Amino acid sequence: MAKTRSGGGLTRTQQAAKFLGVSVLSGAVLAGIALPAAGALGLAAKGTVDGFDTIPANLKRPPLSQRTTILDSQGGRIATVYSRDRTVVPLKDISPYMQKAIVAIEDNRFYEHGAVDLKGILRALNRNVQSGGTAQGASTLTQQYVKNVFVEEAGDDPDKVAQATQQTLGRKIRELKYAIQVEEELGKKKILENYLNITFFGQQAYGVEAASQRYFSKHAKDLKLEEAAVLAGLVQSPTRYDPVNDSAEATKRRNIVIQRMADIREISPAEAAKAKAAPLKLKVSKAKNGCITSVNGAGFFCDYVREIFLNDPVFGKTKEDRAKVWNQGGLTVRTTLEPQSQKALQASVKEHVYKSDPVATAMSIVQPGTGKILAMGQSRPYGFEKNETQINLSVDQRMGGGAGYQPGSTFKPIVAAAALEQGIQPTQQYSSPYKMTYPSPVQTCKGPWSDKGVPVENENDSEVGPYAMKEATAKSVNTYYVQLISQIGICPVTEMSAKMGLKRADGKQMSQVPSITLGTQEMSPLTMASAYATFASRGTYCTPVAIENIIGPDKKPMPVPKSQCSRAMAETTADTINTLLKGVVEDGTGKEAGLGGGRASAGKTGTTDFRYAAWFVGYTPNMAGAVWVGDPQHAKRMESINIGGQYHEKVFGGQVPGPIWRDAMSNALDGKEAPGFNIIDIPDPEKDKEKDKNKDKNKDRDKNRPGDNKPPKTDPGQGPGGDNGDHGGGNGDGGWGDLLGGDWP
Repeated sequence: MAKTRSGGGLTRTQQAAKFLGVSVLSGAVLAGIALPAAGALGLAAKGTVDGFDTIPANLKRPPLSQRTTILDSQGGRIATVYSRDRTVVPLKDISPYMQKAIVAIEDNRFYEHGAVDLKGILRALNRNVQSGGTAQGASTLTQQYVKNVFVEEAGDDPDKVAQATQQTLGRKIRELKYAIQVEEELGKKKILENYLNITFFGQQAYGVEAASQRYFSKHAKDLKLEEAAVLAGLVQSPTRYDPVNDSAEATKRRNIVIQRMADIREISPAEAAKAKAAPLKLKVSKAKNGCITSVNGAGFFCDYVREIFLNDPVFGKTKEDRAKVWNQGGLTVRTTLEPQSQKALQASVKEHVYKSDPVATAMSIVQPGTGKILAMGQSRPYGFEKNETQINLSVDQRMGGGAGYQPGSTFKPIVAAAALEQGIQPTQQYSSPYKMTYPSPVQTCKGPWSDKGVPVENENDSEVGPYAMKEATAKSVNTYYVQLISQIGICPVTEMSAKMGLKRADGKQMSQVPSITLGTQEMSPLTMASAYATFASRGTYCTPVAIENIIGPDKKPMPVPKSQCSRAMAETTADTINTLLKGVVEDGTGKEAGLGGGRASAGKTGTTDFRYAAWFVGYTPNMAGAVWVGDPQHAKRMESINIGGQYHEKVFGGQVPGPIWRDAMSNALDGKEAPGFNIIDIPDPEKDKEKDKNKDKNKDRDKNRPGDNKPPKTDPGQGPGGDNGDHGGGNGDGGWGDLLGGDWP
């Protein structure tokens, strides 16, 4: 009686019968060869026929997953991402040594047999029976390719991978049938090409091009004999023969491959001897996968691009569909990221806020009128170490960010825009006391809000009205804006917010409360930058976009999401806001953020209660940027604190975020055109009142001075005039002569 192996299992005879049953079946299918079948052997063969016939006729060959390259707007590489590091290359771009080496070691009769090598099966069977195990397999290179297709289709699902590689008779039969199909459809050269592109070579390298780059830092077409032999030897066991971790074992395996090539006369004995004597000479390139490898601190922007792909329906109906396309890779993604702006942003952030500081900063820059994201970065780098993070502090939670941060007074210009659209004039005055309670009730979109006794006060007790909009905005007077929203209601503000793309970072609805005017709804820097770009483009809001175009694995363009632009407010309204915010950087709380050098800029500071966050959001006609500084956990107050090596008793929006914005924008705009704003003449009611008082005093004084009440002598028809003609001008129009009805000497 035949013995069983230790641990149970089939006897040698049963193993032989089972193995040979497949041989009989495949042989009969391929060549009409009928081998004697008796006993267990006959039953094994007969039992496989029905199953063989029920296997679908066509092998589905999914496109091979490849690396995706993400580029900036000028074509520079930002990062390479992949689920499997692979670059598919044609056979002509694979070294002839590599082609010969893989055939020699894996299937030296590849060009002589069909899909199944009966001679190889019988040889393997005989040796395995003699050894009492499965010391030698009999799969052809075509069968191995089919198995790799199954593995590729399984992706990263461990259960599916196990099913694709399990050592069962059913899988073997399925593999055989598809091998027949592949041989008929593709031919030997194409099978070899596909095999070399799909096979795993260890060290995260799939396919011979990635493997050649990983171990030798060269293209597959440039592989020498001894280098090709190293890679060919890896296929059987990438871990055991890994030249990086075990050079001695890898060298032994390489020399076996070289000897096999000599044995089948693919190389001469002299070539073999020389190649065996050569050292390994590895030139290893580390795997560079993922956004963590991004240049110029663009890791978070890279991650944002991935989130766009996974969330936008333009790339697939379901998230699973989109993930499959992304993981399959082979894409070339050109983005909107501008290298100059990104470098400028990252340099400023790094200089002003250290990654080890107790607080962090994040900034985004967008282009008005297009929505293009030009730069994105933060002080805490993309990574997994101390003082690093994977949370993108610039974007909303659903796109890989946090829950957002209260924008404080940077929200006031949105309230001002809503008020102007409702017909409120920028000369509108309010008493604006230092301290007051919220007026109640206040109208919302769903009815009145009432909550008497809620206090609000200004930053300094010297800020006491009355104020008009210009001065109140420059000084960021809280009580002015509380009175303003109380007059117009909350609904126009939330409606204006929606038109400008403002939404909470956590995805919740905006709260219908008067405190919205002071920036109590959590926002992200990208959202704020895009909203302020509306002012810069004279009232047109454009949704932010990060992708310019994508070239797919088939080298054809893919559809990409486009920015949606719409009018959010009248041009006059935007021009008025620009005038107001220009005053903030010239004479108000944002003076430290002013760009100078003749370049027009505008913006607004913001600081939240207890100083958990500070902001500066500003813009020029051609670029808008938002800077946030604070504790991402909303736990650290920015009082008596060191930031970027500087001590601050209290942090204000114009003090830390302002200089970050100034330095980043100055360098981002260097060499670019410097257009101006359309400025609106906004009268100052208080100054006008003072002028009127002075005029009245002068009139009284003139009446009491005899002989001195005549106008000054002028040329006929010529008056003092003015740039706008309000008080006369050339050609006698409105001059003193016409005014007084006579000629004066």
